[in-house]
Amino acid sequence: MKRLFDIVFSAIVLLVLAIPLLILAGAVRWKLGKPVLFRPTRVGLDCKPFKVVKFRTMTDERGPDGELLPDEDRLTPFGSFLRRSSLDELPQFWCVLIGTMSVIGPRPLPLKYLPFYSPDQARRHLVRPGISGWAQINGRNSLTWEEKFRLDTWYVDHRSLWLDLKIIWLTVGTVIRRQGINAAGDVTVPDFTGSPGSQPEASESAPASAQHIAATSVL
Repeated sequence: MKRLFDIVFSAIVLLVLAIPLLILAGAVRWKLGKPVLFRPTRVGLDCKPFKVVKFRTMTDERGPDGELLPDEDRLTPFGSFLRRSSLDELPQFWCVLIGTMSVIGPRPLPLKYLPFYSPDQARRHLVRPGISGWAQINGRNSLTWEEKFRLDTWYVDHRSLWLDLKIIWLTVGTVIRRQGINAAGDVTVPDFTGSPGSQPEASESAPASAQHIAATSVL
C-alpha cells in the first residue's frame, strides 16, 4: 500500500509541477550555472547506495589552492532561497517514482556516516529514505543528530499509511513557516561523527552490506 501510494502521489506531483519545475530549472541554470541538478550518493533501503536528485544551491567557486570555498561562501542568496522554501528538494519525487526513495521516511544521508551509526541508529535503513519524515516535522535541522535518529527509528517502528498522511500534512506547515532549516550558527548541517558512547555500525555485529559500503566509501 505504501509503495502504491508513493507511485501515485509522486506521479501526480511531477505532472502538476512539470512547468514550474522547468521554470525553476531555468532559473537555477541562469543563477548558478551548470549542472542544474546535484546528484550526491546517499544510503538507501538496506544500506544500498543510490543517487539522490536535487536542484543545486551552491556555486563551484574555488580558492587559489584549487579547493572548493567553504559552504557559506558558495551559498548564494538564490541558493539560500531554494533551501528555505525547500524547492531544491522537488526533483526527489523522481527518486520516489523509480523506487529509490519514499515520500515519507528518514532523510537519506551520506555514505561516509555509515561507520558511525550505532546498531539502533542503523535501523533507519530498514525503510526507504523519504523526502520528508518524522524528524523533519519535529525540529528538522535544529535537532541534534541523536534526536533525529531517535525520531527516525520511532518512525520505523510505527510507520503506517495514516502516519505518512499526517506527516505530509504537517510538512506543508513546516515548509511555510520555514522552521528548522539550518542548525544554529551553521549554513549547512555539521557532519555526523558518531554519538558519545555508541558502538559503531561497522563493527563485527553490523550487517555485512553496511560494512561493505562503509569500506568502499573510504577507498
